[in-house]
Amino acid sequence: MHKVIGVTDLQRKFRAVFDEVVRKNTPYVLTRGSRPEAALIPYEDFLQFQEFQEKAILERFDRFTTRMSEQNAGYSETEIIADIEETRIELE
Repeated sequence: MHKVIGVTDLQRKFRAVFDEVVRKNTPYVLTRGSRPEAALIPYEDFLQFQEFQEKAILERFDRFTTRMSEQNAGYSETEIIADIEETRIELE
């Protein structure tokens, strides 16, 4: 369960909040006014989040390359290279 804290309050209580995040794995949502704007999370959670994002990006790329392979299955590599070269010439 996360907690919510305003940035002004966070400035006054930073060490206590930081210790709670690190020692108790309690994430905090940081607000300015009443709007959530950031989060303070344990470093391990951050690493997992980053890994999740990277996996999601790679999965999207894999789906894209699979789709492109399927769409281009009826064309030879020579035809594809010729199309690429023709497009390059048109763009110059």
